[in-house]
Amino acid sequence: MELVIPLAGRDPLYRQVYVGLRAAILSGRIRGGERLPSTRELAGQLGLSRTVVVIAYDQLLAEGFVAGRGGSGTYVAEGLTARRAGAPEASSAQLRLSRYGAHVASLSPSLSELAREPPTHRYDFAYGRSDVDHFPFEAWRRILLRCAREAQAGELDYAASSGSRTLREAVCAHLRRSRAVVCEPSQVMIVNGSQQALDLIARVLIERGDRVVIEDPSYQGTREVLRAAGARLHPAPVDCEGLNPANLPDSAKMAFVTPSHQFPTGAILPLARRQLLLDWARRRNAVIVEDDYDGEFRYEGQRLESLQGMDTQGRVIYVGTFSRTVFSALRIGYLIVPKALQGAFAAAKWLCDRHTPTLEQEALATFISTGLYERHLRRLRKKNGVARDVLLQAIDRHLGDRVEVTGDGSGAHVVLWMRAQLSEKEVVARAAERGVGVYGIAQYFLKTPSKAGVLLGYSRMGEREIREGVRRLGEVF
Repeated sequence: MELVIPLAGRDPLYRQVYVGLRAAILSGRIRGGERLPSTRELAGQLGLSRTVVVIAYDQLLAEGFVAGRGGSGTYVAEGLTARRAGAPEASSAQLRLSRYGAHVASLSPSLSELAREPPTHRYDFAYGRSDVDHFPFEAWRRILLRCAREAQAGELDYAASSGSRTLREAVCAHLRRSRAVVCEPSQVMIVNGSQQALDLIARVLIERGDRVVIEDPSYQGTREVLRAAGARLHPAPVDCEGLNPANLPDSAKMAFVTPSHQFPTGAILPLARRQLLLDWARRRNAVIVEDDYDGEFRYEGQRLESLQGMDTQGRVIYVGTFSRTVFSALRIGYLIVPKALQGAFAAAKWLCDRHTPTLEQEALATFISTGLYERHLRRLRKKNGVARDVLLQAIDRHLGDRVEVTGDGSGAHVVLWMRAQLSEKEVVARAAERGVGVYGIAQYFLKTPSKAGVLLGYSRMGEREIREGVRRLGEVF
């Protein structure tokens, strides 16, 4: 048997011979039961050492592609399902998806749009991102290096699913001071960003068909996680004070809210409504999920305490993240779960991915406990406060009464609601033509919004960029 085996790669020669023979068998060029040339004969054909061919044959034998027959030679194993060269490809198997898989598959085009790198604009009012240009990376690198040097071997083995003890203690202490969260370290669960937190909540607490309240508009990541879990969504309209608990259904099992800075409108849930929401949860034996995605940023008056801090019955699950205040690629967030749910959430986290990376947790714990994190937050609040003031002044000068501004009291973005009957998509497109990136709000609504609006983030822009970007946006309007 004459065999043509290309030998042109960088792999060792025995590997190239093995790969060539395996490909010939799998393609059907060499059929099951056919005898291969002897190692000496093939070595002569290829101009190689016999040892090279022997090693290649041994590998094929070990993997079951060939079998040796004493005194007869080496034969291709019988029963291998091979496709003849030139034969048509078999049709792809029609594998059945679960309900969850089918829903996720239906979302793939829209999720791909969310995941792709956004277009680059000279004046980009992007929102929902940390200010990486002003993060103290030198200090962070020193801390991370020290943690890597000092880590004991046992500390780099599998760890507790709930997270590093030192980080849970640091998060607990920080939240008590800054957000009036009432918790113990055992209630803190470290997760890979707030998106995993939302996914765990859905897995642990939601049955298919459960009725769940979400704000309308709301964060897409929350909405689609709940849909994938099979929840029946009840959209609760948001006004200038956020969600109105008086309009919530009695049959709902859970409510997902962003009380400190409603996403995306920026409304702040007042104390009276917070109390009504807790009363509703108590009457209906329901759970409230408080997503405090940017509660660290408030510019007028005292920062509002968390909804969780007002809860006396263990009905609020608190979700937080470091993606907005440290840097998004860190992928560390946290849950504060009621004591009754600690075991279930720890087990669910273990099943998902065992635990969050240890070295990064230890570095973050040091960053917080040494006071570097709070100093960084103070600098961010000051910088964001100046940027917000510049933005509002520019909007007043170049847009005036053509827009209504909401969400400027906290967070790191505002919404411009258009008073005239303008097309949101056209405004976004024409702004992009002028090098300005603004983002439509309609995508966050379950129901069609009554008016058009665009989101403007300002945490990553300089004062000159903000002024010029708004001036160009004024030309669009």
